[in-house]
Amino acid sequence: MKGNIATVLVKLHMDRQSHGIYTLSIQTKVVCNPIHDAALLNKLQSSPFFNGMILYLLLVIAIFIIRFANKLRELGESLVLEHVGKKHESFGFRFQGDHQNEIVGIHTLGWENVKSTDYHWDGITRREVGKYVFQYTLSGRGMIEMDGKLYPLTSGKAFLVALPSRHRYFLPNDSEHWEFIYITLYGKEAEKAFRFIHEEKGRVINFPPESELIQLLLSIYQKAVDKDITDAFQASALSYAFMMELYRFARNLGAPVQQWPEQIVKAALFAQNHYDKPIGLDDLVEASGLSKYHFTRLFHKTTSMTPLNYLTKIRLDKAMGWLRSSDKSIQEIARLVGYSNGNYFSKVFHKRIGMSPGQFRESKYTVPVDHIVVD
Repeated sequence: MKGNIATVLVKLHMDRQSHGIYTLSIQTKVVCNPIHDAALLNKLQSSPFFNGMILYLLLVIAIFIIRFANKLRELGESLVLEHVGKKHESFGFRFQGDHQNEIVGIHTLGWENVKSTDYHWDGITRREVGKYVFQYTLSGRGMIEMDGKLYPLTSGKAFLVALPSRHRYFLPNDSEHWEFIYITLYGKEAEKAFRFIHEEKGRVINFPPESELIQLLLSIYQKAVDKDITDAFQASALSYAFMMELYRFARNLGAPVQQWPEQIVKAALFAQNHYDKPIGLDDLVEASGLSKYHFTRLFHKTTSMTPLNYLTKIRLDKAMGWLRSSDKSIQEIARLVGYSNGNYFSKVFHKRIGMSPGQFRESKYTVPVDHIVVD
């Protein structure tokens, strides 16, 4: 007998809808090829083996379809979470209160990722007066010109400028993008602080991503995202804390600030900016631009931890924040911090913290911990 007795046709069609959601349409059809021998046809139809094979084949197809649909559902959910958790926002603060002019206040705060060379700010033509900008590069490369000299702004580099003054910063033609976080302060004490930093450290400074100043800036930004900066006194308190960290950095006080190699800064910032994605060692290696062997040795020498332990530390820090401040499910928090599987996330959490995520959330008889040190 030549040819197939039966053919199963499966047609899958996937369309991307709004907000990154995918829809899947599936069509299945069993086509029986013509069999001209009536006796053979009757024999096949009455054969338990033949009918069992057809049922088994349909079961396999059904399992494949279910698994494929689940994968697409997970993809859609992750894309929605990515859309909801979009980082790039900017905030302006216009609170009343003379103490802000006498001491310090926040004028603007934001996180941007520019990709167009139209991004160009000239310090002379800007309308803001008596403002002081601190801008820290997270990834990509920008450029600032001061006193006729160009300074490249790569990962880990920040600049401080007064408005108005002779400078300009922009996205150069040979750079694909420039991602940065910034804060603009004002007030008499802000002016004194920026002048002191210029004299002691210059106007373009390297900051490791783990430095207290950068961590404070990230936390201030997160407060703005969470709508937790609601009055002039709170804004002044946060900007004053930032200004004091600038002084401490300039005077080399507090925790020692090591000048991390630029390749390690790139990898560390990549981890901090993409911890919520399914990234791993190879992604960190690629971000650094080094070979895997050289990168892992240099990373451990610089940070005293392995690259993956560093990534895990960031994820668990973020997870503990969600557990303390929200009623999101463990599975949802796992996805928010880069774990596709809630059970695996719980195992990692228990191994490092000593209790499950649920126990941590409900812990009433233990000292609450918001951050964990991982070796």
